Parts: sequence; structure tokens; C-alpha cells
Amino acid sequence: MLRARETWLWSFLMPVLFMYVIGTTAGGLGRRVERETLALLAPPDSGFLLERLQSKLEADYRIVRVRERTALARHRRRLELPPGFTQRVLEAQPVTVRLELGGEGLANDYDRFRVQRAVYGLLAELIVVSRSGAGISPDALARYDAKPRPLAFSVEPAGSRPMPPRAFDQAVPGIMVQFLILTLLITGGVWLVMERNQGILSRLAATPLDPRAMVAAKAAARWTLGLGQAGYAMLVGRWLFGVRWGEHWPAVVGFIAFYAALAAMLGVLLGIVARTERQVVGLGVFSADVLAALGGCWWPIEITPPWAQKLALFLPTGWAMDGLHRLVSFGQSPAAILPHSFAPAAATAGVAWAANRSFRWD
Repeated sequence: MLRARETWLWSFLMPVLFMYVIGTTAGGLGRRVERETLALLAPPDSGFLLERLQSKLEADYRIVRVRERTALARHRRRLELPPGFTQRVLEAQPVTVRLELGGEGLANDYDRFRVQRAVYGLLAELIVVSRSGAGISPDALARYDAKPRPLAFSVEPAGSRPMPPRAFDQAVPGIMVQFLILTLLITGGVWLVMERNQGILSRLAATPLDPRAMVAAKAAARWTLGLGQAGYAMLVGRWLFGVRWGEHWPAVVGFIAFYAALAAMLGVLLGIVARTERQVVGLGVFSADVLAALGGCWWPIEITPPWAQKLALFLPTGWAMDGLHRLVSFGQSPAAILPHSFAPAAATAGVAWAANRSFRWD
């Protein structure tokens, strides 16, 4: 199998590309998250409220100060203050802060919300300071900042369940699980069909080789390929995408081995029942994609409807993803995945029985 370029392509190259695309789409490069840039154009006479507004914007953005309007065009997020910004506010004159955003979509709505939060937060502080009778000045704002806050706001998770994984913590295990079953179904099935069509299995029928030994040997070869593919994916995930496999990483390796054994045996069974290589490829791609989508390989299963979350618990990909997230994302002990390990082991035994019953030499 390793002599074929397709094996190297779909086992070791394409999974990495899919991890990168889905990981960056779902939440950035994972190891470090840089704040987005907001270009700010403020005239020289903007006054001390400019620094106050900028400090609030810096909670969400990396502020880039520009001096000319032509320089704003190089940035997607552009904020412009009017001349005499502070003086007009102190004189209670209407002040318009102009925000321009490139493109469309929910990201722009989020930008508007964050900028409005900073602007109206500044307005609220000015109202509070002005009602104290001391007048609005840098010293008055400094005294306002020094006052103790009688009201505290605390946010905590409701319950013990952690947040679902994001970015590469979701993409790397998900793509590894998907491509394991995709590669072993197609590669394992196609080679068995080729050997039958070329008469290799017919010649082996003349030897003392037991059919059960043939099925076991074919499954073992594919399982070895799956272990190599999974080990490579774990190393790439750790050193290229910053995924930490946790303190229970030996349990992660053992758990993946159970899943790879099931995928390998499914590939052998597909090669036994299929008549042509096209049937193997078609059924393999369709099955792997459906199982990946319903099992939570492409997105956290927590964001799907309740019926989809329950359905995933009956699928091999769902067992694999839930078990990996329990160990890696949620930090649970290996005892928490005992049912997830028993399920693929039992399924592997069932598929092996079906493969032995269906095996034919020609």
C-alpha cells in the first residue's frame, strides 16, 4: 500500500491541509491570538478625551493612529473623530464618530458593537463625572477611576461541563478521526479488490493458508498503516498547530488504536463485499463524510441539535471524538472513556465475524 502515491497523499498530506483550513476558519492559529487592528484618525486638537476613548478601544483592538484620511484606506476597520473632539463634548455640542468597515457579515456587526460599547462607555463616565459638580477634566476622570466600585460583575460556567473545544483543538482530532476511516476504507478496500481481480487471491487459495488468517493479515496491515497515520497526525498537531494532548496521552494513543482497528476491519469488509474499485471509492468517501459530519469531526457536537448529539453516540466517529475530547479537551481520567473503548472493540469483533463469513478467494 505504501508504494502507491495515493496512500501518502491521503494519509499524510491531505489531513494536514484540512487541519490547517478548518482550524484557521474555526478560530485562528490556536497557539497565539492577535488582536484585530483598528485604524484611528484623530485631528491634533482632539484633546484629552481621545486618550480616554483609545484606552477603551484597546480592550478589543490594536489601535493604529494615522494622520491622513488616505492612510485609512489601507485598513478594514476605520474610525474617524471630528475636529475639536474634546472641546465639542465639553460644550455639549453634537459629536459624530465615524466608523467605516470593509466587507459585510456578522463580523461587521460585532465590530460596530465593540466600538459602540467604547463610545457609550465613555459617554456614561462623562455623565457620572459631570453630575458630581467637579467638571470634566483629566483630574476629575482620574478621581473617578480611583473610586471603589460597589458593584462587581462575575461570569462563571453554569455547571461543571467545560466549554467545547475550538480552533485546532477541534480540527486536529476531528480530521485525524475522519481521515483514518476514509483512508482505511478506501485504501484497504481497493487493494483487496485489485488482488482479487488480478487473481492473486485465487493463487493463494491453493496454499494451506486459512481464510481467517488471510482476513487477519489484511486487517493487521491496514491497522499498522492507521497507527502510523494517527501517530503522524498527533505529532503534527502538537508541533505545528500547538495541540496539547494532555497528561493522559498514553490513554489517547491506546484509544486511537482501538478506533484504528475498527476502521481497518471495516476497510477489509468493504473490500470483500465490493465488486469494483469504483464501488469502494464511492462507498468509502460517502461513508467517511457522513460519519464525520454526524460524529462531530467538522464542528463541536455541542453546537448541534440534541437529536444529533444523541445520534453521534451510536457512530464510530462519535465514540472517537467524544472519547478524545474527554481526555484531551476536558482533562478527564482514562476511566471516563472505558465505554468509548469497549464500543469500537465490540464493533471490531462483529465486523471481523462478518468479514470471515463473507470472505471469498475469487
